[in-house]
Amino acid sequence: MMIYDETVNAEYIEEPATNVKFQTSLSFPGCSDSLALSGTGYREKVFAIIGVKVYAAGLYLNQSIISELNAWKGQSKDAIQGNSSLFKTIFQSPLEKLLQIILVRDVDGKTFWDALSDAISPRIAKPTNADETALTTFRSVFQDRPLKKGTFIFLTWLNPTKLLVSVSSTGVPSNIDATIESANVSYALFDVFLGDSPVSPSLKASVAESLSKVLK
Repeated sequence: MMIYDETVNAEYIEEPATNVKFQTSLSFPGCSDSLALSGTGYREKVFAIIGVKVYAAGLYLNQSIISELNAWKGQSKDAIQGNSSLFKTIFQSPLEKLLQIILVRDVDGKTFWDALSDAISPRIAKPTNADETALTTFRSVFQDRPLKKGTFIFLTWLNPTKLLVSVSSTGVPSNIDATIESANVSYALFDVFLGDSPVSPSLKASVAESLSKVLK
């Protein structure tokens, strides 16, 4: 069963605010199985009181994760969205999770990283040497890289301590740009998007809605 169950026969889902299309199923290097789209959303930044959409995002999950969420069967979208323990269960699963970001405007790589770093850093109270090394590796992917409109960024949690980072201009890449090995950094990134104060509320709401449908 597709997690995004209303689109079993569709190959793509369109994120409505940006009109960006996401594949409903994704096979990614390093993942043991294909991953299913479980929600889409967008990130908006406000400049001089005007909201500017920066990217669309889609969350993909190994479909077996659903079997780990039986405790939330029958809960509403709102109940799921407000339940931090459910999202922590998803993160702590040893099964793969992937966030696909598609830029809808040109962004300087340093600007992209600075915004991401500003969100990650407060979520790591006391960074270890391993955390600092992981963040340096993470930053190196974006630091001197112009990110054009249409660029794909893939953030793949192989497990709760290992994160793959890939940037591509043509869809699913064949290579990995960086491997991040830090439980703290991996969790902080997940929390940035699916924690209690997500940078894309629309993405978390969409994930909650699709989970509520498959957890009926």
